Amino acid sequence: MDFENMKVVRQTEIADQIFELVLSGKNVAGMKPGQFLMVRPAREDLLLRRPISIAAYDKEKSECTLIYRASGDGTKAMANLQAGNTADVIGPLGSGFPVEDLMGKEVLLVGGGIGVPPLYELGKELAGKGAKVTFISGFESKKDAFLVDEMSEFGEVYVSTVDGSLGTKGFVTDVTKELSITPKRVYSCGPLAMLKAVQAAYPGSSTYLSLEERMACGIGACYACVCESAKEGIQQFKVCTDGPVFRADEVKL
Repeated sequence: MDFENMKVVRQTEIADQIFELVLSGKNVAGMKPGQFLMVRPAREDLLLRRPISIAAYDKEKSECTLIYRASGDGTKAMANLQAGNTADVIGPLGSGFPVEDLMGKEVLLVGGGIGVPPLYELGKELAGKGAKVTFISGFESKKDAFLVDEMSEFGEVYVSTVDGSLGTKGFVTDVTKELSITPKRVYSCGPLAMLKAVQAAYPGSSTYLSLEERMACGIGACYACVCESAKEGIQQFKVCTDGPVFRADEVKL
């Protein structure tokens, strides 16, 4: 478990209440797609750290990017961080996505809302290994959308919005129904209802789901983020340490 005071390189609001925070530090060297950091808010009265997924990293520069929604007290405090400040973090934590050699294979990355960020680095690395990457990103509205242009560098991008202000009106499943591809591997991160829909559409061991759960410690000590197991002999998983990424056939959602 790595504790570090990471330096804030910059912070920008990239969509409505969505912030991109770039940090630098030595723990970037061990990061993998789908992992997360536990970040301590810069307020003395807020004791619990917040789990924030890692959207991207540059190991040569020792920099990583976090993208999060400033919706609660802790994340709103994080939004006040400026270049030159430090962020008290633990991580990288979690199992992350398996990035195998899928040269020439179709892979589908489905994200919803703040579940979109961890799929960016994943898509970048899969594309670098020769996979044919397709992204589907779902948002409430056009004002909430982000990473659309950036993801297009690594594959085809489809967007759905609930109000129809960008892309397909509806949900990510409205896009998957129209896809002509049969993916070799599916990766998904987002709200529970979306993950259930992805699990139903692409069941089995070739689909990987990253679960979004509230966490208190991030290291498996508090049992605040358990999910039900579908594996014989195992009743529960701890999302922070056993996950957050699971095969679709391993968990009951």
